[in-house]
Amino acid sequence: MILPDDAAQVMPATPIITVENLVKRYKKAEKNAVDGISFSVAPGALFALLGPNGSGKTTTISMLTTTLALTSGTVRIAGYNLETQSHQIRRQIGIVFQKPSLDLNLTAEENVRLHATLYGLYPYRPTFRLMPRAYRAQVQELAQLLGIEDVLFKPVKGFSGGMKRKLEIVRSLLHRPAVLFLDEPTTGLDPESRRGLWDHLRQVRAESGTTVFLTTHYLEEAEGADSVLIINRGQIVSAGTPLQIKTELTQPMLFIDAPDREQLRTELQQLDIAFKEDDRFSLVLESRDIHQLLKKIMTPLSVVQTHTPTLEDAYLQIIKQED
Repeated sequence: MILPDDAAQVMPATPIITVENLVKRYKKAEKNAVDGISFSVAPGALFALLGPNGSGKTTTISMLTTTLALTSGTVRIAGYNLETQSHQIRRQIGIVFQKPSLDLNLTAEENVRLHATLYGLYPYRPTFRLMPRAYRAQVQELAQLLGIEDVLFKPVKGFSGGMKRKLEIVRSLLHRPAVLFLDEPTTGLDPESRRGLWDHLRQVRAESGTTVFLTTHYLEEAEGADSVLIINRGQIVSAGTPLQIKTELTQPMLFIDAPDREQLRTELQQLDIAFKEDDRFSLVLESRDIHQLLKKIMTPLSVVQTHTPTLEDAYLQIIKQED
């Protein structure tokens, strides 16, 4: 059957990662560390896996990156089956772990060269200048893309945490992976380094179309994800776009206060406006227009603030409900 052009354009792309009923149970454990989760990741997407410590997040990413055997379930990455084609999957993925795995006594380029040789990408040569032209061009291109071209030939022991992370990403992209796994990539970095790293990662995604699978404790980093999966105690507790998760679980808030709090409290009760009172009055806006709401309140106000829910707000609410 031949589809018309407009129909072909709306057909969903085949997922780059498909996970079905994934289970991991450790010996002598009473419960599964990962308990039958299923999800998929679209090609080119930024996918964020979130969860508290002990949720099964690290176990999941360890299985997907072939460093930990699964107990049961089916995983396909870039068309390959995890259980029977793990070697092919390793050539399709790049990994940046929480803890740097760099040789601090080597230069940045020497670390990359060693990785390229061990990966079988290029034959080893004792100096950068003797390496194949394709290798030299690729390393310089990636170093420029990640903003470390000026320190490429300097010892890694003098690098900041952010520079080490960028070097690890250069190394992980050398074989042009279909999926880049980033396990807590900005842990320990200062805010400026975190922001700079993400600026470069966005550029990498824009230029290469690489799928990024992210785990992070910094919820603001997941705000820009295409899809978010939240797990707790090995099970999925929420999934969707950041906007969907925020909309389903949280609502915009209005915070107000007044010098005469008793008068304001009485007026809100008379207007039949639900509120919570602590250090100020909290009102759920729902679908109400903030300007119309404020016009109804005659008590002189000293505080008027709005709060738009964040992914962190939704995440904390989800985890609190689960606990």
